[in-house]
Amino acid sequence: MADWDEEGCDIRQTFPPKSDEYERKPAFGRGRARNRDEGDFGSRFRSDRPQGGRGGFGRYRGGRSDGDNTNWRSREPAREPRGFVSNRRTEVINVDCDCVGRIIGKGGSTIRDIQDKSGAHVRIRRDDATSFDQPIEITGDEEAINKAKQLIDEIQNPVSHQYKPPAEPDPSAPKISFADIHAVREENARTKWLGLPPIKKFFYNELDVVKYRDPDEVEQIRLMKNNIMVENYGETVQDRFIPNPVKTFEEAFQDYPDILREIKKAGFTTPSPIQCQAWPVIMSGLDLIGIAQTGTGKTLAFLLPAFLHIDGQDVPRDKREGPSVLVLSPTRELALQIEDEVKKYHYKGIRSVCVYGGGNRRNQIQVVTDGVEIVIATPGRLNDLLMNEILSVRSVTYLVLDEADRMLDMGFEPEIKKILLDIRPDRQTVMTSATWPPGVQRMADQYMTDPVRVFVGSLDLNACENVTQLVEEVEQEDKKARSIEFIDTMGPEDKVLIFVGKKIMADDLASDFMLKGLTGIQCIHGDREQCDREQALDDFKRGLAHVLIATDVASRGLDIKDVTFVLNYDFPRGIEDYVHRVGRTGRAGRKGTALTFITRNDWNYAHKLINIMIKANQAVPDFLHDMAKRYEEYRERNGYNSFEGGERRGGGGDGCFKCGQPGHFARECPNNPDGNTRGRSGGRGGRRGRGRASFVDGFEGVTRDFSGRRSKDRDNFGGWV
Repeated sequence: MADWDEEGCDIRQTFPPKSDEYERKPAFGRGRARNRDEGDFGSRFRSDRPQGGRGGFGRYRGGRSDGDNTNWRSREPAREPRGFVSNRRTEVINVDCDCVGRIIGKGGSTIRDIQDKSGAHVRIRRDDATSFDQPIEITGDEEAINKAKQLIDEIQNPVSHQYKPPAEPDPSAPKISFADIHAVREENARTKWLGLPPIKKFFYNELDVVKYRDPDEVEQIRLMKNNIMVENYGETVQDRFIPNPVKTFEEAFQDYPDILREIKKAGFTTPSPIQCQAWPVIMSGLDLIGIAQTGTGKTLAFLLPAFLHIDGQDVPRDKREGPSVLVLSPTRELALQIEDEVKKYHYKGIRSVCVYGGGNRRNQIQVVTDGVEIVIATPGRLNDLLMNEILSVRSVTYLVLDEADRMLDMGFEPEIKKILLDIRPDRQTVMTSATWPPGVQRMADQYMTDPVRVFVGSLDLNACENVTQLVEEVEQEDKKARSIEFIDTMGPEDKVLIFVGKKIMADDLASDFMLKGLTGIQCIHGDREQCDREQALDDFKRGLAHVLIATDVASRGLDIKDVTFVLNYDFPRGIEDYVHRVGRTGRAGRKGTALTFITRNDWNYAHKLINIMIKANQAVPDFLHDMAKRYEEYRERNGYNSFEGGERRGGGGDGCFKCGQPGHFARECPNNPDGNTRGRSGGRGGRRGRGRASFVDGFEGVTRDFSGRRSKDRDNFGGWV
């Protein structure tokens, strides 16, 4: 008996040593090409780990790790045991070449799905393909082949959803009565506000000297007060009497000596135009739409009647469920400014809180829960407090939508609608705006009850006549040096508000000014922390900083009375923003100056800017007229002003920005002896209907359309390149 046959013997089998060709080579590179010789791409790969299973290297396309090769290109039909008579056969079908991609699917997913569902093996025979047909080989039993053919046919000829006539209505189904639905909605809305105390809105005792004024005198007062125009906004109230304007504070507040005392403390002598007409209307209990230029006293126009409204309600202040007055403001700065105005007039201990994003939320919540009469808020933070049931607005009876056009521009309309759902509908509403766009009109129609519309000046955009408007044509790279030169000419008591178009430009400009040795520089924009924004404004108001660089976040509503200059470093995106920027100076009857830098890229605003300056009785420089003329010629030449459109647009390249004449670029213009090539030239036209060219591409009847591309250096090439 052999040694290895003895009982208890340790059976071991000796293997010959591994050949050198299977020795492990050092791994190098990210792929760690183990066990491979140079030039060997896997044919001699050897591993001691078992192939397939969880521990092996048997991972194949398709993401399976069970050792089953799921690659649809190489998957072979399963072999039958020896001696077994199989009913498997192979059938070849032809499909349209355009359908092959859909049959294979992304990464072979569709063809694998066909094989899994049918049990047949499907193979694409690439070698036998023709220009139109692609043979597909299907292997399996009769049932599997038929199932695979059915699935392939469904891919080639997808079933279209044919039109089915609508089903006949079920006579047993209950009919929907929309009249009943509306009745239920109205009943729910009525019961929602049951139990609330009535609102007192009338606090105006019109003096006889005001009531019986001659109509001609009333018209003269309105004309002298910057052409005040008043009308009932609503078809059903066109014949309603509108209170006459007042000329003095005593005519409006003779029954309220505390209000008169606070007004005198503030140093006011006569009411502003909007205040002359707004106070009688609001104190008479009517809704008001006040449209006036910036800096005309709209804040005080709604604030003093709000004090009387709070104090005049029947329910004591300590018994009310929440605030009585809600003021919605578009920006944090404007909200804080309104709060400062409330604190300035100490009327019978009325308390207020400013609720805005970026402020200390915990402190705001603490003040709200302690109880206030006036809430000044931005829509976002107010919605936050309402959703968390920290604040209730069911008790609000006096609502102010301040700078309504700005709130719509900033996209706050959904938040405003949500807030107004929780405010009683019989409230008194005041809306102020600097413009009268369609969005503001729609908001007035939805949320106000037969208001009186008061506008000072006209419904068109107008800049304040107290502001001297200056315009300079400068190159983009010269703006910074020109700004420093302007600041150096300012007096020690002067302040300048510099508007830029981008937040990063505000930071860069402030840094550059300080590096140049300028002092008293502050910066404000939306990306700065709220505490930094408040500090910058406070320094500017107190005179610690005499230069404030800002984006358009500071263009609306901010009342800094002693701003002597406004510098538009970048031209605003719209002419409305220009009016609001200019309105930051020349406030409350003071004089101011606005300097605007305009480049050749801003020539499309020239015509509108001219109209604004003419209406404000300002001198228009000649270059601005020339710029507007060249822009109109450019539009005519490229078909922008033509209703035909299409091929007239585009095809530029012969337009000169300097003189507006075709045939040469700005760099070749005879009016440009210095060869200055900066600026925009020519005209490419819009994306639709650009000039086109065609050429034969070597095949008869085959043409290509192409559009020219503007050079990256658009200063040097203005047209087609």
